[in-house]
Amino acid sequence: MPLTVDDVDRFELSRPRLEAIAYRFLGSADEAEDVVQETFLRWQAADVDRVEVPEAWLTKVLTNLCLNQLTSARARRETYVGRWLPEPLLAGDPMLGPAGTAEQRESVSYAVLTLMERLSPNERAVYVLREAFDYPHREIAEILDITEAASQQIFHRAKKHVAYGKARSEIDQAAAQRIVEEFLAAATSGQTDELVRLLTKDAISIGDGGGKVPARTKAFEGAVAVAKFVWAMFKPAEAKRAIVGGSPEIYAWAANGEPAVVAVVEGRVVAIMCLEVTAEGITACRTQANPDKLERATEQWAAANHGEPLLMM
Repeated sequence: MPLTVDDVDRFELSRPRLEAIAYRFLGSADEAEDVVQETFLRWQAADVDRVEVPEAWLTKVLTNLCLNQLTSARARRETYVGRWLPEPLLAGDPMLGPAGTAEQRESVSYAVLTLMERLSPNERAVYVLREAFDYPHREIAEILDITEAASQQIFHRAKKHVAYGKARSEIDQAAAQRIVEEFLAAATSGQTDELVRLLTKDAISIGDGGGKVPARTKAFEGAVAVAKFVWAMFKPAEAKRAIVGGSPEIYAWAANGEPAVVAVVEGRVVAIMCLEVTAEGITACRTQANPDKLERATEQWAAANHGEPLLMM
């Protein structure tokens, strides 16, 4: 039977939640939208009158689609050019989902999305559903066709894999602005000492160019190495302008709840550097420069009131 207007409306009410779940599963806005649309097609084909709890039914279908996607994604990433990093989402993007608790905010941070790549598909599913959306283990077990005890064990194992011993700092937009401004001032001062002071001793810097733009495959490690790389990155050069198609404007912003440096050329976001901040200092600089992973950020940027750039390169 064709869907009624009420059936479609019921799905559309669930769409934001489904997209937020799928993004955390997949680390890609594009793929999240695709699996949510496939979920709608499954809803369209179902006998919805016999679905007792639509939210649970939709979550189960979406989760199974995401698990399939994660399995195939692992194979694709083996042939990915360079280091694979998630697609960052700028502050205010509705796909970031709920942010009422520290656990929800952390579950979508760029640092945690990167760490979740260590998890098996099942571990990632349990972690996301429990940590970010507060699903009880009983419901997670039904979604994944496992026992409640297995869900609890998988969750504890996933938490252990994602944790790494450093407490990430809670950052709001104002704090992110201050951190990025201080970071950029140090990066463009011509001296690396101040930048080294902002970084932890074991700081790393990694980038994802997807084979489309240059990005170092191996991470820079250690405060001094990262500081030298960052200083060189923000040093104006014609070669850099040629790569991105113009003179980048540099802004302080937030992405996935972390301070971020956003580089924009004629309204197009060409790079987002997410800064992972801990009590000891900046412990990671992760730069997304693959243009395929910045299309949504460009759309969001066009709708944002971002003010004047801090720097022109």
